[in-house]
Amino acid sequence: MIPIEGHKDLYRDENSGAIINNNTSEYNSYMKLKKQKQNEKNELDSLRSELNEIKTLLKEFLKWILKK
Repeated sequence: MIPIEGHKDLYRDENSGAIINNNTSEYNSYMKLKKQKQNEKNELDSLRSELNEIKTLLKEFLKWILKK
């Protein structure tokens, strides 16, 4: 691996040319943030689903009330 000038933790793979970050602390922070964002997205999706269910139940209830 070839060190990248001016970046102590970055290297270039000789075969693929890919840039590799060798800083495990930064990687772990990135993965933690990525997991947190995924959890937030899952929670938001769940809340949307529950809200849609509530809306559906309210519509059904209103139909039932208006039939009486």
